[in-house]
Amino acid sequence: MYKRRRLLTPSCLLPLSFLLRQSNGVVDATMHAKNLLASSSSVAFASLGRSIFHFRGDQTMESGAGGEGQDALLLGFQSCIEDVLVDLSAAAGAEGDGLLSIAWLRRLLHGFLLCHEEFRALLLDRGAAVARPPLDRLVADYYDRAIKALDICNAARDGIEQLRRWRAHLEIVVTALRPAAGGGGGISEGQVRRARKALADLAVLMLDDRDAGSATVSRRNRSFERSRGSGSSSTSSPKTTGRKVSGFRSLSWSVSHSWSAARQLQAIGSNLAAPRGHEVAATGGLAAPVYTMNAVLLFTMSSVVAAIPCQDRGLQVHFAVSRTFPWAPAITYLHDRIVEESKKRERKNSAGLLKEILQIERCTQQMAELMQTGTFPMAKGEEQQLSERAKELAQICDAMKDGLDLLERQVREIFLRIVRSRTETLNPPAHTAN
Repeated sequence: MYKRRRLLTPSCLLPLSFLLRQSNGVVDATMHAKNLLASSSSVAFASLGRSIFHFRGDQTMESGAGGEGQDALLLGFQSCIEDVLVDLSAAAGAEGDGLLSIAWLRRLLHGFLLCHEEFRALLLDRGAAVARPPLDRLVADYYDRAIKALDICNAARDGIEQLRRWRAHLEIVVTALRPAAGGGGGISEGQVRRARKALADLAVLMLDDRDAGSATVSRRNRSFERSRGSGSSSTSSPKTTGRKVSGFRSLSWSVSHSWSAARQLQAIGSNLAAPRGHEVAATGGLAAPVYTMNAVLLFTMSSVVAAIPCQDRGLQVHFAVSRTFPWAPAITYLHDRIVEESKKRERKNSAGLLKEILQIERCTQQMAELMQTGTFPMAKGEEQQLSERAKELAQICDAMKDGLDLLERQVREIFLRIVRSRTETLNPPAHTAN
């Protein structure tokens, strides 16, 4: 674990000048009054968002003071990123939501939306500077990377739909093993047969989805932009008449059949380097926030690809951030945790690193072993264990029911925010006309 430290001077945004000032002994660093890693898990994440926007409002009121106010805005942005990432680190612990759980992913996407909104406001506040070189090139480069993330959003939406299909089979298992109304006769042979068939169908579906990354079948998936009027269409499942659910290669209407989530991540992180001192000076300090958002974008998308079933998913992406930024220890810690999770034996052949996927795999395997018995009525101990596993499976289904809907809504919101922000920033006259 790392200790969180916040530099009180705006020079933390300028890596080169920061090193020079540090060598002269000018930098004054201080520790937080309390460790946010320990305390943030008890604070609602929504309140963190409110505090971030409140902090930015205070800084905006001070911006009229000249250069110091502008430096305070930049420092406030870096503090927002640090707070979000430290909160995520705390939530990834044993007492939090758990790393890569649905709740943790929702927290991550909510944090990204907060950071992106702060970044968007910062760019709009400096609209004249954004249109001049060299900042115009840096901002355009960020949005080029963000546009590549749109395909990952579409892929994540399709992966969420897969999880919904899994949940439908799990509900059949839970319903089949539910005790008969008004009866205490235990689990019957008919109940076990229905549950066993549902588990077999689920196993086939999960294996097919797991192997989808190497399939060559392509299909067109609905895009966020094309489904605005679709209403509840996202909850519908494709019909499977007598054959296995086909694997797929194209997860978005805008990508080819050879699209790869792993290669898309590599494209987002390609040539990502911290700004040099002269770049920071020439952009009035804005080169640092642009680099920060690039790093946050790459981390967010790589986490989504790691957790949710995606086409040709993988974590073979170079992720190294400059340690001169206050948020660097937190984001590095989280990335290393995810990589370690992917290397675990039980995770290597999984369709995704989502915590609920591991719970499903473990629980269904135990239930399949318990239902191998050929004698009925079942032994008291086996029947009790089967009932306990069914209750555990019911809890997983309940967590996925609302969690997946909210997660998909956040992914959709990220998609739309990126498109809207790019239009506002790079084409302001067209946005004003609209």
